[in-house]
Amino acid sequence: MGPFKLLIDGQLVDGASTMSVINPATEQELAVCARASKAQLDQAVAAAKRAFPAWRDTPIDERRKALNAMADAIQGDLQNLARLLTQEQGKPLADAMGEVFGAAAFFRYFASLDLPEKVIEDSDARRVVSRRRPLGVVAAIVPWNFPLILMAFKVPAALLSGNTVVLKPAATTPLSTLRIAELVKDLLPPGVLNVIADANDLGAAITAHPDIRKVSFTGSTETGKKVMAGAAEALKRVTLELGGNDAAIVLEGNDPKATAGKIFAGAFQNSGQVCIAIKRAYVHESLYDAVCDELAILADAAVVGDGLEQGTTMGPLQNKTQFEKVLGIIEEARGQGKVIAGGLPHEGKGYFIRPTIVRDISDGTRLVDEEQFGPVLPVIKISDGEDALSRANASDYGLGGSIWSKDLDRAMDLAGRMDTGTVWINKHAELAPNIPFGGAKLSGMGTELGEEGLSEFTQMHVINMAKG
Repeated sequence: MGPFKLLIDGQLVDGASTMSVINPATEQELAVCARASKAQLDQAVAAAKRAFPAWRDTPIDERRKALNAMADAIQGDLQNLARLLTQEQGKPLADAMGEVFGAAAFFRYFASLDLPEKVIEDSDARRVVSRRRPLGVVAAIVPWNFPLILMAFKVPAALLSGNTVVLKPAATTPLSTLRIAELVKDLLPPGVLNVIADANDLGAAITAHPDIRKVSFTGSTETGKKVMAGAAEALKRVTLELGGNDAAIVLEGNDPKATAGKIFAGAFQNSGQVCIAIKRAYVHESLYDAVCDELAILADAAVVGDGLEQGTTMGPLQNKTQFEKVLGIIEEARGQGKVIAGGLPHEGKGYFIRPTIVRDISDGTRLVDEEQFGPVLPVIKISDGEDALSRANASDYGLGGSIWSKDLDRAMDLAGRMDTGTVWINKHAELAPNIPFGGAKLSGMGTELGEEGLSEFTQMHVINMAKG
């Protein structure tokens, strides 16, 4: 498959240079793709700016048709996209197929929405209405853990609301996004969607670009701060979905085996490389030993390997930098808790780490306090739900969290006081396109998904007319 070119002003073009993309399961070169220069970024933004007035004035029904056609193109290439996604990102093929299908579904969801005029007042004295107008050129910057589904958090909402887009995937996972650019290039007017790839060197130029009116960014908190600083000069809009350190609070009365299975799934999806993965589990002392034992059994049973191999349940970490970071966190945790499963890298090629469970560890350690973003879960013993809530809320992060309890009233009370953007009860990390999502504290600002997420790509415009 390939060649992997940029999409600028409706044309697939070579980059000013090229870059290599590595398969994390083999550490071998998977493909070479186009790499954009600063001049090509400027060309993409200029194309989007030229295309904006006509796209803004295109009836919303026509924009809906375009989004549905894009969804059909993505889903129609399901097998190719999924295989490519597994090879560049590492996740098992079944998970990659789910991501491709989900991306198409998100396009269809946003195509179902509307931006109606709202009548605020219609009295004898005045008529006041509000409308939602597009902002202009939107930059969408997407990370490497879910290249396609997180793209679909941003691009269809921006396009439906009448904006034009410059999309930049992560440097280590550009191929599936560039493939989508090839699939959809003739489904939109030239310049409405532009796709560039870089080697992590164009982010600052994007965020500071005077002709970009909004930046929608998903990634680390530290990079999110840089995005916000770069956007400040022009006071451009930003939506930031950043890091998390989601806590799961497991109260007494739960079934240890059933709960452990759900905790494991919530912690180790995509090899733990999920912003809303469970990253620390606070488990009541009455269940602690049983839950730890069951988590260890599940970790030992996981099939870790190349995502293209049948039966694989966990793939590699996506890149060498993250692989080495997680290994360092695990090694440090050995002196602070007890590793009861995993803890060692895979022998041979590939950035593989077996799912790792660390018990008898506490707050104040790097594994508990930081975002590990990998396949390692600390399990902390608690005696009281209120204490666990206090410890969960002490984090600088506030993306998501969960309460696990048979007493739903108690769970609702604790959930209502958890300082996060989302709280789940008796489940974790469930997202849907119609449910708004966003973080608190250092986990970000703004909202994605749902009608609220769509509105973030617009400017409210109020018309206040006197009568008589």
